[in-house]
Amino acid sequence: MQTPREDIRLGAGQTFRLLRWSRSVTRVEVVLAPDKAAPIQGHGDHWHYHPETELTLIQKGAGTRFVGDYIELFESGDLVLIGANVPHYWHLRGASAGLSLQWDLPLEHVIWSFNEATPLKALAEAARRGLHIRGATASAIRLLMDQLTALVGLPRLAQFLELLSVLAAAPARDIRPLAAHPFSLSGTAEQQEAVRRAVSYIIANYREPVRLPDLLRLTGMSRPTFARQFRNHAGKSFSTFLNQVRLQAVCRSLRDSAEPIGNIALGNGFNQLSFFNRLFRREFGISPGAYRAKSTVGHTP
Repeated sequence: MQTPREDIRLGAGQTFRLLRWSRSVTRVEVVLAPDKAAPIQGHGDHWHYHPETELTLIQKGAGTRFVGDYIELFESGDLVLIGANVPHYWHLRGASAGLSLQWDLPLEHVIWSFNEATPLKALAEAARRGLHIRGATASAIRLLMDQLTALVGLPRLAQFLELLSVLAAAPARDIRPLAAHPFSLSGTAEQQEAVRRAVSYIIANYREPVRLPDLLRLTGMSRPTFARQFRNHAGKSFSTFLNQVRLQAVCRSLRDSAEPIGNIALGNGFNQLSFFNRLFRREFGISPGAYRAKSTVGHTP
């Protein structure tokens, strides 16, 4: 059974590890040296979290990204910093490739004995909302991550510290917070696993009617407990989460196809077009037709 909490095992004496995948986020390898890697089971294909901070670069692929309570489309080049215990998930369409850097700097780590490391505390706190890295900072980080795969020993450590320095010094215009508020997961492990099952079910079945009684049976929770725990872990109510998943699927179809808007809405779980149109405008500030027109020249709301 997949569990929401990923158990990341850093090697003895290691502060960070570099992951790489070339086809699927479930087939990942730990990059140990330029010509040496160890395969592991990837967790990016389902809703999960871990105490370590993570920086993920999508080098190839597109889909929908879930970070905390934020849901949006992404494409190749996407770069996101995810703080400790922030739930996240990449719903990819087809093959993908990328790099992911994971590290743990607990309070007792030697790095905090250096005054120069102080900016990293603000970065770690900001990352609890998930940060979309863009602009010149993203360009620099992409290059540093790619170079990191060819390094070992002290040069590798130096490159990692340089990467942290670039992130900590990034101008505000290059950093976009994702979640509405910092995440701190609560509840028992059983409740967290139950919410993960609910999230996975919604993502797999959003095109069909998804009813609360079905989720209560799936999770084994009462209505009040489910409502409370789902909001704690996903940052919003089940109905809001479901509608946002459906809206992102609609956006993808508006960008990728010429199918009539009404058909797209109906095919993605909206059975009332008037409700769909109101919800779309409230979420994105423009009509579905205007969104499609803007997306043809590479813009989204």
